[in-house]
Amino acid sequence: MKKKRAVRKLLLVGFWLCIAAGTMVLLVAAMNSQSSKTCKGYNIRIKGKVDQWFLDKKDIANLLTTQGGLQGRAIKSFDLRKMENQLKSNVWVKDAELYFDNSRVLQVRVEERMPLVRLFTVNGNSFYIDSSGEKLPLSDKFSARLPVFTSFPSEKDKLSSADSVLMRDIIKIGEFVTHDDFWMAQVSQVDIQPDRSFEIIPVVGNHIIEFGDGTDYEKKFKRLLLFYQQVLSKTGMDVYQRLNVRYARQVIGVK
Repeated sequence: MKKKRAVRKLLLVGFWLCIAAGTMVLLVAAMNSQSSKTCKGYNIRIKGKVDQWFLDKKDIANLLTTQGGLQGRAIKSFDLRKMENQLKSNVWVKDAELYFDNSRVLQVRVEERMPLVRLFTVNGNSFYIDSSGEKLPLSDKFSARLPVFTSFPSEKDKLSSADSVLMRDIIKIGEFVTHDDFWMAQVSQVDIQPDRSFEIIPVVGNHIIEFGDGTDYEKKFKRLLLFYQQVLSKTGMDVYQRLNVRYARQVIGVK
């Protein structure tokens, strides 16, 4: 009885080993067959803000074909990881993914960096930055409508500790303004002062807003909006020369 059980067990193990071996053979054959085939073309998709791309499909195709054409090449000759890194080396590419679908078409997925603010340095040079603080060049293809900050004190890629804190404040304020329709329409530009505080120049009104640094920026904008609604809506937008929201729970108006 024990001998029969042992034989059955051996037969069962042998059966599953044969199945596994057969599966591996079929898998390797399929992979070899796929690798010997050629690329039938490519399809590029760019993730970003619609109609505000700083890179278009032609730019991506040019980056991919620097070493020769794609269509008709053997699939096994493609180093997809290397091609992804090649795309990511472009400053406007945040992420890239490449793969072949079942139709042997190279699928190219690119996520573009989105500028958050436009920054002018004390020397007058200008560039964009995104939400991570990455410096992005201006483009002749598209001029983005973004919050503008002037007089940034450094042009170095590696920022000092103080400039890094300032950059984080710029990003926080820039994100807030960008996502608020009223302030996006009302803020003309934000001037950076020598002490790294901010002064806001509004679109409507002849006053200057002394904002301070980025501390409690949301509360400052909330107080300022209430002052607009409860005071300036009655007195007029040009009554005050300066509005100071640096200090907690108050707005100081200077005529």
